[in-house]
Amino acid sequence: MEIVIVTGMSGAGKNTAEKMMEDQGYYCVDNLPVRLFDKFMDLMSAPGGDISKVCLGVDVRAEKSFDSVLDVLHALKEKGYNYKIVFMDASDEVLIKRYKETRRAHPLAPNGRVEDGIAKERKILKGIKEQADYVFDTSNLLARELKQQLVEIFEKNKDYKSLIVTVISFGFKYGIPSDADLVFDVRFLPNPYYIESMRHLTGNDREVRDYVLSFPQTVEFMKKLDDMISYLIPYYIKEGKNQLVIGIGCTGGQHRSVTIANELYSALKGHGGYGINLVHRDCPKQ
Repeated sequence: MEIVIVTGMSGAGKNTAEKMMEDQGYYCVDNLPVRLFDKFMDLMSAPGGDISKVCLGVDVRAEKSFDSVLDVLHALKEKGYNYKIVFMDASDEVLIKRYKETRRAHPLAPNGRVEDGIAKERKILKGIKEQADYVFDTSNLLARELKQQLVEIFEKNKDYKSLIVTVISFGFKYGIPSDADLVFDVRFLPNPYYIESMRHLTGNDREVRDYVLSFPQTVEFMKKLDDMISYLIPYYIKEGKNQLVIGIGCTGGQHRSVTIANELYSALKGHGGYGINLVHRDCPKQ
């Protein structure tokens, strides 16, 4: 029997992940009391049953019993039940924003500040996060991107490391992305903006792409950039980093940065072993 435990920070997308697992054929049960895990799994695995894939959602709504979750999971493993733990996470800033947008109270701070509830929840979930097989940071992850990653892991059985790489193109005149871990300035490359026929195009257009990539310095830069990022990623994974945001910037975020971001995305996607997303932040502003 395939067993997946979905847990994580409130507001980080646990329920969304459970629904996606259900779409993949998993029998999903949300927030089952911890003391019933053992009996539930015995029932599901009884002879004559037709359920082969189970997904259990666990969160801090039952705070008093949460400390025993790891003990219960360990006992399940000793009985021969193998499972994978999926942990949904997001930055404090994003979680606070989501709570304010929905006007909901945090389950651990129903009459207090959301920030206090988040801090308390992180402390409670620290142990299970450390033992999670997959950690998804949804701070910049679209629902379709999360679904793609879950399908890759649990349906296509592909090897996966708990790292989501986001390549984001941007314009310096609009500011550097606040969540960028690495920023590369490509304003040294020839600018298609000054060619009338390409001024209103973007790096997604073939004419602009071919122009930017036609220069020797672009080819050399792409080779060095791919080599460096490919070298760094295994160390980020080893360190336990879950989200890596790579910013590629030019003046307006329309031509050069879009082209280079597209090329880097294609190169990294070919390596595999981790999630990869592409965002063009400032194209719509042109």
